[in-house]
Amino acid sequence: MAVAAAVTMSLPTAAWADTLKMGLLVPGSVSEEGWNRIGYNALKGVEKELGAQVSYVELQQNPASFEKAFRDYASQGYDIILGHGFEFQDSALDVAPDYPDTVFLISSSHIYEGNVIGLNTDTSQPFYLMGLVAAKMGKKAGLVGGMEIPPIQQAFEGFKNGARSVDPEFPISEAYIGNFSDTTATKEAALSMIAQGVDFLMPNASGATIGGYQAIAEAGKNVGTFSIFSDFTEVAPDHILGLYVADYAQGVVKVARMIQEGDVPTQNYEFGLKDPEVMKFTFRDDVKNPVPADIRAAVEEVRAKIAAGEIQTRAR
Repeated sequence: MAVAAAVTMSLPTAAWADTLKMGLLVPGSVSEEGWNRIGYNALKGVEKELGAQVSYVELQQNPASFEKAFRDYASQGYDIILGHGFEFQDSALDVAPDYPDTVFLISSSHIYEGNVIGLNTDTSQPFYLMGLVAAKMGKKAGLVGGMEIPPIQQAFEGFKNGARSVDPEFPISEAYIGNFSDTTATKEAALSMIAQGVDFLMPNASGATIGGYQAIAEAGKNVGTFSIFSDFTEVAPDHILGLYVADYAQGVVKVARMIQEGDVPTQNYEFGLKDPEVMKFTFRDDVKNPVPADIRAAVEEVRAKIAAGEIQTRAR
């Protein structure tokens, strides 16, 4: 009941027939840096650039609440509803046939079925570059994920493929905490890996990701990492070698503009290193042990080949 009330109260009452209306569903709080904030920034981008009327609702990992939120927005005439995460896909597929005039966009999804359209940012590509750096600079890597779902698995697949393009036997540990909210569990999993000799660690657990960076900072060892999705540099300033920041808003605005103009996509959309306005990968110079120039040059060469389609970062 509490979730239902939160959903209902978040919806605006005014409506204008000539104004694009877009709703957002996020699996957590938009106040935290990371995945949920990216979805919120995308919504605000649509509001700013397209003059849209927007609304959002924060939800827990509960498929029943997902479906209700989709129905609440669609029944109020929203043109676009973005479910920000693969976990929203099944609920959108259940609801969409009842609202053919609403477009249901799903982040981190390859779906294209009627008015349900996936928007995927191929994070296996920047993770491939991180894996390459890990294998060139470290001795053992660790991957700590939230839930074992395709977007996380694909990112980690990219990391492993990148590392093993350097050394096929490079050791990599992998673990999942089973949710996206338990910061303590992420931290404990990361500390356990560091205690077992991991000197390059990547957390990828949405809101719980910060626990991995806290572990890296507190371990007191020379453990390298990259900041993902948002800038976590202040959490582990001596360990974050570079940043992968997804300006997902630019991709969402592009698709929303198409829909606003009546040109609904006829396939899913996938963004990658070929879209530098969406996917930004940079190194830090102000870190204790920066990535050496020769490794940076190797990364740039590989980045160009990935963007050109010459290197596949995961199985298709």
